[in-house]
Amino acid sequence: MSAVSVPTSGVGRLWSRTVDVFTSPKSGPVLVTAVLFVVMFLAGGARYRGFLSATTILNLMVSYSYLIVLAVGMSFVIISGGIDLSVGSVLALSTIIAARLLQFGWNPIVVILLILVITSVLGLLVGLMVHVFEIQPFIATLAAMFLARGMCYIIAKESISITDPFFSWMAKTRIILGYRMSITPSVVIALVVLAIAVWVLQYTRFGRTTYAIGGGEQSGMLMGLPTSRTKVLVYVISGFCSGLAGVLYAFYTLSGYALTGVGTELDAIAAVVIGGTLLTGGYGFVLGSALGVLVLGLIQTMITFEGTLSSWWTKIFIGALLLVFIILQKVLTSRRA
Repeated sequence: MSAVSVPTSGVGRLWSRTVDVFTSPKSGPVLVTAVLFVVMFLAGGARYRGFLSATTILNLMVSYSYLIVLAVGMSFVIISGGIDLSVGSVLALSTIIAARLLQFGWNPIVVILLILVITSVLGLLVGLMVHVFEIQPFIATLAAMFLARGMCYIIAKESISITDPFFSWMAKTRIILGYRMSITPSVVIALVVLAIAVWVLQYTRFGRTTYAIGGGEQSGMLMGLPTSRTKVLVYVISGFCSGLAGVLYAFYTLSGYALTGVGTELDAIAAVVIGGTLLTGGYGFVLGSALGVLVLGLIQTMITFEGTLSSWWTKIFIGALLLVFIILQKVLTSRRA
């Protein structure tokens, strides 16, 4: 009898722990996203020839490296309980500044550094509006969105091609990983940014404070955490990531255009939410946001492989998926309340 009851008890405990992990508002949505990605990938492999390969994943990372960086910055903001609607316009501003200054013969490294400074300062201004003047993040970042987009049109209304040798090298260079497998330098940059973000959020006081602000700013203040400084800095990080994402996008397209990135802020928010970060803040993993970007990219890839579907189906599927994850988050948080 005892020989039978022990494994049964072990299986029961394992099942109980598994249920707890999947129903936790902290880890549940991320695991659901991971399972969804695997299921979609296997389904694509079963339906489309040549889909089920490492090359498909690597191509997704090449195409969406800029969006991974954008989602990293958005993760900091949403985990802290805020929102940033300006990232798409700041991305466009970065591409148009890069294209124009390179057209004038500026050094590409100086151009990149200048872009990162400008976008970080813009993020700082947004953070000060949110903290010092207590303006709602939605309104503050909406103002920044219009400001950045307007500056794009002031700099140039038409698309500007980038012919700078360094940018061209970054666009064309491939890092070989194996047979028919390669990535671009932009992917390496995105992965480095992702790794730094994981370390900052999980292992530093700044990361703990970011989570504390999202969970309850007053509680964080009572714990002696630097909530004021952190609340401003998350928008600086978002601005920096938006600028860097714009540089990566310029590498990818070798152009700058005022209409670049229209709606990209919604893609970044969708990726973060699908990746398991609660819109109310306090919970989330930046790795989940990167996984959310890959899920969005996988949807686009599957529709492309299908061939008979309009590109608008991408928005429909993403909207439906986003709605499902918001409902899932609501259910998990209410069960834990």
